[in-house]
Amino acid sequence: MYQTTKRPDSPVSIIGAGIAGAWQALLFAQAGHTVTLHERGDAAMTDSTSHWAGGMLAPYCEAEVAEPIISRLGLRSLDIWRRELPDTPFNGSLVVAHPRERNDFERFARMTEDHQRLDAAGLARLEPSLEGRFREALFFPTEGHVEPRRVLPKLHERIRAAGGTIKFSSDVNTKDLDGIVIDCRGLAAREEQPSLRGVKGEMILIETGEVQLARPVRLIHPRWPLYVIPREDNLFMLGATSIEAEDTGVSVRSALELLGAAYAVHPAFGEARIVEFGSGLRPAFPDNLPRIGVRGGRITVNGLYRHGFLIAPALAELTLAYVERGQIDNEVMQCG
Repeated sequence: MYQTTKRPDSPVSIIGAGIAGAWQALLFAQAGHTVTLHERGDAAMTDSTSHWAGGMLAPYCEAEVAEPIISRLGLRSLDIWRRELPDTPFNGSLVVAHPRERNDFERFARMTEDHQRLDAAGLARLEPSLEGRFREALFFPTEGHVEPRRVLPKLHERIRAAGGTIKFSSDVNTKDLDGIVIDCRGLAAREEQPSLRGVKGEMILIETGEVQLARPVRLIHPRWPLYVIPREDNLFMLGATSIEAEDTGVSVRSALELLGAAYAVHPAFGEARIVEFGSGLRPAFPDNLPRIGVRGGRITVNGLYRHGFLIAPALAELTLAYVERGQIDNEVMQCG
């Protein structure tokens, strides 16, 4: 199915400079469009959902709970990340479990693909800090991860290098903009997309030099899978809760769960210094699937849920294909 939009030479205004809007702006600017990216916050982006994200690029691991469309978009996005930011770490990811979660570990293995089983010795070779900690692991060698607070400024730099303009502290109304408008505001767009809801994701940032990891480690957990994501400067991010609530902050229950699970990954985390607690509200539709809505020259990109960094590049590619060629992906796009 094909449909015509505004002319390719129409100016493109994108609202929201988080991960969804940044990828839209970059691909449109690279394609030769006159792009302006508007962000109501400042350049630090501390109020954006992306600021609190994990940044895991793990389509195979996500297949355990996500719909196939997430894997499809995620796999395509990995190629775009490699192409546009070739220094992105693709060291793979690990899934581990203690003996009492053996059944859940085996279920995870059955529900996912493209992994290798490692015994204790193989795990120790890959991550020496985990020697003697687990009997086996699942290794997903093609997955990667980014540090959101470092990679967003890189994307913004790439947008400017491609000829795009970024306006921070620019709280615009979609109705006041000419040309093609792409709304990537997340929950801020709820007045126009009332079915959106916020799903709270909490995180804790800790610091220790006693543990060295080269890749994210997921621990199978009775309530939710903990992930430990290495950052630069001996920092680690702990996540990942998904709570049906729209308040901010981290609850005592979540903090205990996250810190306790981190200690279960490695006792040295018990001596780590807590640097930061925080949470972000992920925009989600009732089915937890992303949606590109098209109505003339107005386009909305929303509902990325907990997969923003994983699928944003592929969604931008689909939006660009629609604007330039009228091409529609029926799994993701809604027109009219």
